[in-house]
Amino acid sequence: AMAAAMQGGFAQAAQAIDASSPQALIQSSSNVLLADLDANREKYRKDITQLYKVVDTTFLPHVDVDFAAQQVLGKHWRTASADQRKRFVTAFYRSLLTTYGDALLEFTGDRMKVMPFQGDPAQPRASVRTEIKRSNGASVAVAYSLRKDAAGVWKVWDVVIEGISYVKSFREDFGLEIDQKGLDALLQRLESSAAKPGSKA
Repeated sequence: AMAAAMQGGFAQAAQAIDASSPQALIQSSSNVLLADLDANREKYRKDITQLYKVVDTTFLPHVDVDFAAQQVLGKHWRTASADQRKRFVTAFYRSLLTTYGDALLEFTGDRMKVMPFQGDPAQPRASVRTEIKRSNGASVAVAYSLRKDAAGVWKVWDVVIEGISYVKSFREDFGLEIDQKGLDALLQRLESSAAKPGSKA
């Protein structure tokens, strides 16, 4: 799939993602993204916003951003207004995009290994384990948490790096900030950091 994604160019690469099972989704989306990265790394180093566009069109459609955002806000989701929820989902999406894009830039295809799936594909929740080798040779355990959405499609909603959940870390950090300053203050901070020219926007 790697060579095909490289030869087929980006238009076909976007269709090369197989979301039929949790493992296929992680394996095929990784192959597509890493093949694109290997071909365009220098371009992205000069202008990382180009890489954000690729992540946006390739990987993020397979992420359940609304569900992840609800999990991150936790108890504060229930008291948030419809407008605050919408603003939070948008700001959270941008932070996922830039965080994932920045981390990806240093990845190469030969460094990632997807482990055999051990769950029951009939269940609505799944975890797919992968291993990433750092340039110093150390390996990092990265697991993707997936769930079936309302349409029965597998989507990623959390990433667990070395046992630390992305969603849980965000929930703790944002929860403290909301408790101290309120949800509007958090929203303003997230929105202003996304809007700064030359920042991760």
